[in-house]
Amino acid sequence: MDEHAHHEHHHHGEREQPSSTQTEGLKDPVCGMAVTAQSEHHLSHQGQNYYFCSAKCQGKFAADPERYASPVAAAPVSAPASIGTIYTCPMHPEIRQDHPGSCPKCGMTLEPLLPELEEEDNPELKDFQRRFWWTLPLTVVVTVLAMFGHQLNWFDMARQSWIELVLSLPIVLWAGWPFFERGWQSVLNRSPNMWTLIGLGTGAAFLYSLVATIAPEVFPASFVAMGRVAVYYEATAVIISLTLLGQVLELKARSQTSAAIKSLLGLAPKTARRIRADGSDEDVPLTHVHVGDRLRIRPGEKVPVDGVVEEGGSAVDESMLTGEPVPVTKRVGDKVIGATMNTNGALVMRSEKVGSSTMLAQIVQMVAQAQRSKAPMQRMADIVAGYFVLMVVAIALLTFFVWGFFGPQPSWVYALINSVAVLIIACPCALGLATPMSIMVATGKGATRGVLFRDAAAIEHMRRIDTLIIDKTGTLTEGRPAFDRAVAAPGFEANEVLRLAASLDQGSEHPLADAIVRAARERGLSLDKPEQFESGSGIGVRGLVGGRQLALGNTTLMQQVGVSVESLVSQAEALRVEGASVMHLAVDGRLAGLLAVSDPIKASTPEALATLKAAGMRIVMATGDGLTTAKAVGARLGIDEVHGEVKPADKLILVEKLQREGRVVAMAGDGINDAPALAKADVGVAMGTGTDVAMNSAQITLVKGDLRGIAVARTLSEDTVRNMKQNLMFAFLYNALGIPVAAGVLYPVTGWLLSPLIAALAMSFSSASVIGNALRLRR
Repeated sequence: MDEHAHHEHHHHGEREQPSSTQTEGLKDPVCGMAVTAQSEHHLSHQGQNYYFCSAKCQGKFAADPERYASPVAAAPVSAPASIGTIYTCPMHPEIRQDHPGSCPKCGMTLEPLLPELEEEDNPELKDFQRRFWWTLPLTVVVTVLAMFGHQLNWFDMARQSWIELVLSLPIVLWAGWPFFERGWQSVLNRSPNMWTLIGLGTGAAFLYSLVATIAPEVFPASFVAMGRVAVYYEATAVIISLTLLGQVLELKARSQTSAAIKSLLGLAPKTARRIRADGSDEDVPLTHVHVGDRLRIRPGEKVPVDGVVEEGGSAVDESMLTGEPVPVTKRVGDKVIGATMNTNGALVMRSEKVGSSTMLAQIVQMVAQAQRSKAPMQRMADIVAGYFVLMVVAIALLTFFVWGFFGPQPSWVYALINSVAVLIIACPCALGLATPMSIMVATGKGATRGVLFRDAAAIEHMRRIDTLIIDKTGTLTEGRPAFDRAVAAPGFEANEVLRLAASLDQGSEHPLADAIVRAARERGLSLDKPEQFESGSGIGVRGLVGGRQLALGNTTLMQQVGVSVESLVSQAEALRVEGASVMHLAVDGRLAGLLAVSDPIKASTPEALATLKAAGMRIVMATGDGLTTAKAVGARLGIDEVHGEVKPADKLILVEKLQREGRVVAMAGDGINDAPALAKADVGVAMGTGTDVAMNSAQITLVKGDLRGIAVARTLSEDTVRNMKQNLMFAFLYNALGIPVAAGVLYPVTGWLLSPLIAALAMSFSSASVIGNALRLRR
């Protein structure tokens, strides 16, 4: 779309021998346009070669080289420079680097600041999937052997330990290696997190089992069970496999967050039709369009960039960016927006904003920023995990030394086993599962009721919402024009007015015309074929039907054909106040009547609003439509707070204003114009009947576009958060009881010690209890 949206890894090649890979991505330092080293326009400045798209840019550079010269824009003679994607952490936006990797603070996978349209699948996701699927069979075999090996009696138990070791090696050393790396990284960066514990717990269990397999004689007799010293390879394998699966699911979910921006980037056309100085046309890539270029837009094509109409007239469908359901008439001097759709006429425009300054690019930036600024609920868990990790490690060390110095003989073996048991029982599997399990069940339950949650944070925040901002078009209303009514002038019938208008409109492609023709056919009116037809570029249509001269359009058209609209002025005004678009019909120079087309309110809307108000929610309507229409719809639905003629940036400002007042804001919308506000709101709710961009920016999508789903989402949110708190309580309680027993606190009184096998079993039990509790949500 522009140089900001294309972050390929470019290499700038030397002048002598430019290879395709080196010269791909050379930029004109003045306008940022893509150029090649074969360009006839080039200059050398301070030992570096610069290439230009035209003599004009070369002249600008020559006049002021210091202003434009930069290491990035140049093609250095010595080493190739590269500009690439910037990667950042979703939880720590201050972390930025020019290559993929994991966050030094929390170990989370970094993601591109602005995704690219033609992006490959996340390499880390592919890597984790490969590690998971290749080692899953080994995990299953090790677990089955550990649980049932002694009953099967296939080989003696000492040999079984060796078999489990061989099977576990690839899981630990290959599949789990990234976790050990992240764990080590967390130690180096002094930011203990979940990886520290997983690395310590699985590492300790594995090393302990390794010693038990290779040198079982160092262990006291009490540790021999069923003919061998107990080993915990299955605990290590299962933890690694489960963690890999969790990572795969998380990376998949996170890749969806960039879908909003990708669908926006996909709106822009790839090329533009530029008019040369001699009047001929040429197709050029969008990145080659400069400010001031004249561009031709034919019917059915997209407007390439922001600019102004110089010739022609047409109706342009701007719904994808403004949410306005009816195409807007454009004549000479009117502004047009890049990525909107030209419907029926041909236009010539002059470009005014290109690249990163177009409205589309601004919306992309706003959505990206709003997504970044949202702190996931994980942050809290990370802080807790950080302290928890330090505490557990401290307890494990304390256990080791107390047993080593004061325990019965062989004291240091007891010390090792008990400290490992502490690490295993404290490994935060139940803690890790506590929230994701509830979330998985809740999202499944929501899906069956037509409510799709994007992420855990959405479920968590939904119950706290106290203010709901609603877009009008497509959210409260159907979002497409429908015939409202016909008003006849004296001497005419309402049905006849509709029949004549529909007969004439059969030749028009305008959505308002479509609504009129559809209504006439539904009422079984017989339509005549127009004998003549001409479209008056946005002011209406004229033609000959059944030998009568008809004109259908706005007041401007009526003035042109010399027809007075005085007799129906009050009716027209009343219809406009109700939010309808009004057209006049003249027959043989006389006013025959009016036709009103409006955007009908969805059947489910009044009930949904009543439910939300009863729940104590403040309802605010914000729409791009005129204030008169907005107020009319607000009055019919009992919404007191109404904002009309609102631009995408204004919706965003409204959300921020309410958030500053301490309100927890949900935004419901369906259009691209709602995307920035949907992303910024505490919870964005998109209509499933709306645009992809809205759905990708929002955290909740209502499949049928039915606002009653918001009440469903809220109830589900309350139940889920309660369930998550119960799960976390189970997990903490179990750790609180398990850790002291594993450390041997009860040994002097009862003689109880918790062997790592029991610790692993207890860990499984705690996870099972958490899963069982989460499954209750289904009911």
